[in-house]
Amino acid sequence: MFRRLPPFGGDQRAVAEIVNGIMDGKTNNTGSVTLATGNATTTTITDARIGVDSVILLSPNSAAAFADTAPYGAFQDSTDQTAASTTTAYPMTFDTTDFSNGVYLSNSSRLNVRNAGIYNLQFSVQLENTDNAQHDVDIWFRKNGTNITASNSKFTVPARKSAGVYGHIIGAINYFVELAANDYVEIVWRTESTAVTLEQTPAESSPTRPATPSVIATMQYVAPNAMDNVYISSQTNGSAVITHFANSTASKTYKYVIVG
Repeated sequence: MFRRLPPFGGDQRAVAEIVNGIMDGKTNNTGSVTLATGNATTTTITDARIGVDSVILLSPNSAAAFADTAPYGAFQDSTDQTAASTTTAYPMTFDTTDFSNGVYLSNSSRLNVRNAGIYNLQFSVQLENTDNAQHDVDIWFRKNGTNITASNSKFTVPARKSAGVYGHIIGAINYFVELAANDYVEIVWRTESTAVTLEQTPAESSPTRPATPSVIATMQYVAPNAMDNVYISSQTNGSAVITHFANSTASKTYKYVIVG
């Protein structure tokens, strides 16, 4: 807190010091707040200078607050995924979480979100065909267990070249989907032949090559603007509530300025 004048004013030196401080931007209307964790969606500022009609401006003030501004997740699977029937739809599954911030697996196939908004869902699937004929595979999306209208894509997997040399193709697409908090999305596939699988390949040599996951998926929050979702949602004399993304990141600190 900067120096204040007493209720009935002060001497010329005190007045000059405080006025010069104001001209230099040193006013008693700033503070800092660290967002609550544990997937909290609100944090309360307690400050006697806040009034019902005050304008409170927020600005990120830590590396975590700058870097962690929007939900995202990245997942992959290191197993082969097969179809027992050509008339059954199978959700693709994941056994590895590479990154997770507000987007997470609630079981092996459900990509859940903690925050409402529009997300960009991208996938890459390694399809393998052991048959002598080419076959089609359909891949689409489900939201909360229901097929998303007009979300299907069809991929034709080449026939095997010779015994032990199978046909391969990558199926990939990105798709925007609007989700409410706690909604989930699944990537679902159906094949016209059980000879087609989602195939993982271990790391290889000559030259050294990394492993090939059977499925890779990423989800990233794209709208509304991330910073619009850290805002003052209510206030009273002496306190204000910040509404924000479901937060699990420590040390996410913001500076604030109170005007009025």
